[in-house]
Amino acid sequence: MKHVRDVLVHKGSEVACVSVDASVLDAATLMNERRIGSVVVTDGDQVVGIFTERDILTRIVAAKKDPASTSVADVMTAPCMVVTPSDRLSHCQAVMTQRRIRHIPVVGEDGLVGIVSSGDVLASEMVELETTIKHLNDYIYG
Repeated sequence: MKHVRDVLVHKGSEVACVSVDASVLDAATLMNERRIGSVVVTDGDQVVGIFTERDILTRIVAAKKDPASTSVADVMTAPCMVVTPSDRLSHCQAVMTQRRIRHIPVVGEDGLVGIVSSGDVLASEMVELETTIKHLNDYIYG
């Protein structure tokens, strides 16, 4: 069974973050530049929330708020779910399914160490399934 740390080894630990006092426009610009669907919101070294594409649509666009004058702190999802590097990937998958979320920050003893997306979970699952299929194929057909 794979753990969150296994995904981070392949993916890396770089996480796009914005501070609580950043504007929505700043956060959206960062998300567009990096072609990502979320940024982790921090207050110093503390993870205080997450700001996602869904937040932009529901809390900015649909609410007709000005992204340049709206603080991320006012529209982020908080508190956000977090996992640890030692959590099983199946736990992440269950949390994502139950809470209908696509990104979970990974917090270790030293603070934020990465982020896991539903795409990361799916990719890891695909590798496991392909390995199982290969082993079964080798067993059956020699």
